Amino acid sequence: MTHNYSSLFIGGQWASPHSAEVNTVVCASTEEVYGHTPLADAHDIDTAVAAARRAFDDTRWSSLVPAERADAMERFADELEARAASLAETVTAANGMPYSLSVPVNGSSGAAILRYYADLIRKFPMEELRTGTSEGGTLVRREPLGVVAAMVPWNYPQTLAMMKIAPALAAGCTVVLKPALETALDANIMAEAADAAGLPPGVLNVVPGGREAGEALVAHPGVDKVAFTGSTPVGRTIGEVCGRLLRPVTLELGGKSAAIVLDDADLATTAAGLASVSFPNNGQTCYASTRILAPSHRYAKVLDAVTDMAKGLPVGDPFDAATAIGPVVSARQRERIEGYIAAGRNEGARLTTGGKRPAHLERGWFVEPTVFGDVANDMVIAREEIFGPVVVVIPYRDESEAVALANDSEYGLGGSIWTADVERGTALARQINTGTVGVNGYQLDFDAPFGGVKASGLGRELGPEGLSAYIQLKSVYLPKTA
Repeated sequence: MTHNYSSLFIGGQWASPHSAEVNTVVCASTEEVYGHTPLADAHDIDTAVAAARRAFDDTRWSSLVPAERADAMERFADELEARAASLAETVTAANGMPYSLSVPVNGSSGAAILRYYADLIRKFPMEELRTGTSEGGTLVRREPLGVVAAMVPWNYPQTLAMMKIAPALAAGCTVVLKPALETALDANIMAEAADAAGLPPGVLNVVPGGREAGEALVAHPGVDKVAFTGSTPVGRTIGEVCGRLLRPVTLELGGKSAAIVLDDADLATTAAGLASVSFPNNGQTCYASTRILAPSHRYAKVLDAVTDMAKGLPVGDPFDAATAIGPVVSARQRERIEGYIAAGRNEGARLTTGGKRPAHLERGWFVEPTVFGDVANDMVIAREEIFGPVVVVIPYRDESEAVALANDSEYGLGGSIWTADVERGTALARQINTGTVGVNGYQLDFDAPFGGVKASGLGRELGPEGLSAYIQLKSVYLPKTA
């Protein structure tokens, strides 16, 4: 069954695209065509930005009282929930995410994030009077930034899109969403939900496009803020453009996070936990703990435990409830991963499991869960983001060296610490130079900021901090009253 769209959702309508080019979405597990969408070009971007600008400037969206925007967002959440199964199924087919994961992160999380920000904006002070040193006091206003360009990748498309859309809408901004071409179908389902919820025309516009569309959107004079999740090289380019334009930008980029296994950690419990922290979404996760740091005197045991865990992860049809590892998103991505596996072997790392395409799966872009031992932190497979089901196990002498190794990376997005002593793990977490870190696990919290340091990005999403990213401040200096 194919899912075909011939129009773009712009200005509250399904409009004919300017470009005649078509984007083909292919099922990651069958390699068969799953659906089509139009391929937006620079002219379509112009149209979408103009619609978003009209919605911001000429309608009441930005000037609605927060409670009214919250009501609209909750209707949007209702419509997404009604489409939860379709969203989860569509993403799994397109990018290979195990359906058991796609149900919460694509079927449910979008609505949950909308409800979080709808509740937050009801209580958020949009104005406050400060007495300070001014004789009459100062009225500090929080105002929406304007038109937001939201650009999201294919790995967690619904969650990552809503981490931008929800706070932007709550603040009173309007949005032009450019989804990744691999997962453009679920973005159109989101557009259908927004339409059914009665969002005013132009408040949310969806334009699947390639590089030309992305470049046009980032540099468009009608855009006031850019929010991007994706690779560090592309993020650097976007940051350069926004810097030249003095345009606010949030960048959530790549990672090469470390999992520090302390000497008191129970190996069975730790290995089970690492299955979801190091291999989530077939390894296609920016914050995944793909560098596992093990104490030297327990190195062999930790390596064996991680290897046995990886060997035990069922690989297969992502719609099968028993599957832990599905296919990666494309043939190109699989080739990239295989190139890193070859590099690891050439550097002298020891392959303890995986490294091949599963023999029992003739179709689909599958890669076996792969573990490398005898890895030094300066090897390519320990430095660069692979974005697939590949982890490396690195020895350390003591806690001081573990922290140094964890911090010896150009990235700083995630991380995890595994220990029988939570207080000890928390103390160690404070020393890791990263935007987020988990103790005996890793789980995003909608009420807490998420983002990276160093080459992992700029700014934060989620939490009240995520809302502030779409707000600008104005100080109104008041005269002294008699």
